[in-house]
Amino acid sequence: MSKLFYTDKPILGLDISHTGIKVMSIDPKKWAVQGYGSIDLEPLRVKESLEVQDKPYLTDNIKLLMNEKIIGSINSKRVAVAVPTARSFSRTFALPSAAGKTLREAVMLEAEQYIPIPASSLYIDYQVIERNKKEITVLMSAMTRVVIDNIVASVEAAGLQPILVEPSILSVGRVLTATERGDLPTVVVDIGPASTDIAILDSGSIRVTGGLAIGGNTFTLDIAKKLNVALENAHQLKVLNGLNAGPRQQKLTAALEPSLQRILTEVKKVVRYYDERISQDRKLEQLLVVGSGSNLPGIGEYFTNALVMPARVASPWQKLDFGKIQEPPKQFRPRYIAVAGVASIPPKGIWT
Repeated sequence: MSKLFYTDKPILGLDISHTGIKVMSIDPKKWAVQGYGSIDLEPLRVKESLEVQDKPYLTDNIKLLMNEKIIGSINSKRVAVAVPTARSFSRTFALPSAAGKTLREAVMLEAEQYIPIPASSLYIDYQVIERNKKEITVLMSAMTRVVIDNIVASVEAAGLQPILVEPSILSVGRVLTATERGDLPTVVVDIGPASTDIAILDSGSIRVTGGLAIGGNTFTLDIAKKLNVALENAHQLKVLNGLNAGPRQQKLTAALEPSLQRILTEVKKVVRYYDERISQDRKLEQLLVVGSGSNLPGIGEYFTNALVMPARVASPWQKLDFGKIQEPPKQFRPRYIAVAGVASIPPKGIWT
């Protein structure tokens, strides 16, 4: 009885990152947005809240967001939470089909070999994403207990009921699968303000992840230093000119190249792992750039040329129906992709 009762209750998406919190309420059957909002955070105080118990910073800001910064309406206290991918360990691996009877033990063994943290200090979960007569393909995700415990405690202290926690790259993958042919083998480059998450999305599932501490804010700093301009001017040059052809192209490209090359190196590493360990001869067909750092003009062409692979900035917003609600300004839409993904989980998908 309780299962049936819960599947009828709506859920909210809540995306907690090191630089902000986003919330969104979606009718997943129609992809209709009922309400949304965001609030910026101080990264050092977020880090402290994730690692130290009884810090009210996250709780206070969740309350402020829910009470004062919602556009539209929010109709539930039950939340599915997306958390920083950089705080998680995710990987896909294949096991002999005979391992199905002892799958939990096999996953724990894989975790102990792969993750440089004792399994006793982690929450580890997994799902079977493919199965045939010979082998089982498993997606494993793990996060440190202290981070999850502190996030759950903060959400509960704000008066909400957390019912699911997942790395934000899984949330992004859910949106791209529904809107951008994410069923194809796809490289996802999620450029946030302070970090970049990289993943391979294949047949609707994230197969492997990577990342590094470079983001949209890094691009702004690079331009400010190289061109000796104020941060505000650097940001304008980034979002208006970027890598596009123009009188400043050479200087801007030179400023951005070192950070872009580091992202490219990590992309190649993730692609190589997929090709060698996971792909089973499935060829990667596209690269999608998402996140707030995707507002760099010319970044799709940059990856296309560097990887000889079709690459573009994803635009999943045609799927979301805001109805009569005021839509986010175009430059802020990319920040909502993870929260849209975690908000679009059908309630019954959590319990079945």
